[in-house]
Formats: sequence, structure tokens, C-alpha cells
Amino acid sequence: MSDTLQLAQDLIARRSLTPDDAGCQELLIARLEKLGFVIERMRFGNVDNFWARRGTARPVVVFAGHTDVVPSGPVASWFSPPFEPTIRDGMLYGRGAADMKTSLAAFITAIESFIAAHPDHQGSIALLITSDEEGVAVDGTVRVVEALQARGELLDYCIVGEPTSNQKVGDMIKNGRRGSLSGTLIVKGIQGHIAYPHLVKNPIHLVSPAIAELAATVWDAGNEYFPPTSWQVSNINGGTGATNVVPGTVEIWFNFRFSTARTEQDLKDQVHAILDKHGLEYDLAWELSGKPYITPKGNLVAAISAAIEESYGITPELSTSGGTSDGRFIADICGQVIEFGPLNATIHKLNECVAVVDIEPLKQTFERTLVKLLVNP
Repeated sequence: MSDTLQLAQDLIARRSLTPDDAGCQELLIARLEKLGFVIERMRFGNVDNFWARRGTARPVVVFAGHTDVVPSGPVASWFSPPFEPTIRDGMLYGRGAADMKTSLAAFITAIESFIAAHPDHQGSIALLITSDEEGVAVDGTVRVVEALQARGELLDYCIVGEPTSNQKVGDMIKNGRRGSLSGTLIVKGIQGHIAYPHLVKNPIHLVSPAIAELAATVWDAGNEYFPPTSWQVSNINGGTGATNVVPGTVEIWFNFRFSTARTEQDLKDQVHAILDKHGLEYDLAWELSGKPYITPKGNLVAAISAAIEESYGITPELSTSGGTSDGRFIADICGQVIEFGPLNATIHKLNECVAVVDIEPLKQTFERTLVKLLVNP
């Protein structure tokens, strides 16, 4: 059994349901301290985080990830208990195996091997680990980044260990993510008896042309790295429950997934312009859960792409697909951020797993990336 596999199993065995770290971080910290890392434990609210750094020079290469996992779902539907790591038919099963405890284990063993071979390397190595990625994500990575930013600490390269691979491990890395902007729209009318239409104003009827226009709007054409911005309605709620009453309000939830071709304020202004054009009386509350970011082809993309080819024998595709990740926060203080990790086919599902044969090459990928950035740049 490889050291990476053993560490992955030790992490999976800890029932770290978000935001409970369940001792995972202390397990990592104990190994990092032996390598000379300076550890800063950063607890915000009920969330454990830590920042670890070895060295004071630049460039700074950061490994970022989370120890928390989502709930297992019905335990009886698992092949084996979700927090008892089990190897069956060449697969390692357990909640967090893919998302993302195997990546965490590979971070640590890659750093250990790299330092053993290159104790006097250039630059610095750091880790940013949270237990609040799968939850509300307000006291995790974003708070650590704010603390680092407040003291003027800048990072050069960051690898987030999210499970980005699609069909084969190594086939995809994320070099950016779309932004996520949500709106809660309440359109006002006049409630009344459905048999007296001259005495009511039906807000569902009033807003329907605006919804049609918003749905038909081409927000942008995307760019080299991003698909076009999309606008989608997720919920519409109106009515009193009676069939003979016109409601006084209708509530609509919608979301933008937007690229670097647009800004948050651009999208807000355009939505308000369309609603105002239709003469609606409304309230609209906005929530930005993530800004878009992009890491163009450069040192980090080249280094990890080459490392993946050497470790897995596959050339990775660059992609910005999928939802948000903690990379959206780290991009505020780091010029180059990418995400790479195991297959994402089973994440958040019953019987989450990774192939044992893919684990050691993951460690080798991270180690080879360090060599390319800090030894042979």
C-alpha cells in the first residue's frame, strides 16, 4: 500500500461532515510540521482552517482544498459504510474519496517527496485548507484569503485539488470558473376575486412578457475560455392555494452563470432596464456567490499539463465548465489558479470512489509540477 493511499484512507475514516473537520486537519498539520512548515490555525465561527507555509521567498506555490464532505445519504444503500474506507475490485470507496480527500493525501505525499529530493528549492510552498467548502462557504477559504490580503501576502500559483477529470484522470483541468449571480424578484399586483378581472392586477400575467424577454436575451457570445452567459429561472411561486383568487405577488428566483465577458453590474443594469421597460412594480434582491476568473495559458498551466502527460500519459483539456469552487476566492490574491484532481463521476453520490491505480500518479503529478515551478522553471 502506497503512503498516499494509506493517508487517503485515514482521512476518509474521519467523519468530517461540513463544517466539522473531525481531526483531518491535525493529521495533515502533524506531517507538515515535520517538514518545517509554519502553521497558522485560523478558526472563524465554527469552521477550522489552516494556512501553512515553508519558505519566505517567491514564487509561492499553494495547494488548496477542503477536508469537509457532504452527507452520505442512506447508509444502507452503500456497498460498505461510507466512513469505513474499503478497497473492492481496485476501487477505493468512501465519502470524500474523490471530493477531495485523495487530493489532500496526494498534496502531502508529493510535498514530502519533493522536499526530500530538493530540500533547498527556490521559492515557497504553502497550503490553504478549509472545512467549509461544501457548506455555506462564508467562514472558510474566503476568510483566510481576506486575512492574507489584509497583510499584503500575495501568491503566485495555486492548485485546487477539486475532482476535475471527466472520462479519464488527467483529461481535464479547470483554468477558470464562471461567476454566479442570483436574483430574487417579487413582482407586485392587486389580489382579488378571479371572477372580477377589472378589480385585480395579476402579477403573473404582468411579468410573463418580461420573463420571455429575459429568457430570449443574448447576454454575450462568451470568449476564448467561456461559453455564453446563461440566465435561468429556478423557481416561480405565486398564488394563495385557492383556484378563485388572483395573487397579489409572484416571486421568481433566477440565476446568471456569467463569463469574464460581462461584469456583475452590467448584468444587473440590463435586468433592471428590461423590468422597467415593462412597467413592473417590483423588488429585486441580488446575491453574488462567485465572480468569474480565468488563468490564461502560462507557467502554471504549462507546468501541470506537462506533469499530467508524464504521470497519466494524457494531454489535458482546459475547461471552465461546472459550478463554483474556492478558486473564486483565491483568485483575488493569486495570479494563476487552476483546479485538478480525480474523476468527478461519483462525487456527492452513493458509493463515491476512486481507482486505486490513479492515486499514485496524482501524487506524481503534484510533485512534478513543483519541480517544474521551483527547480526547473
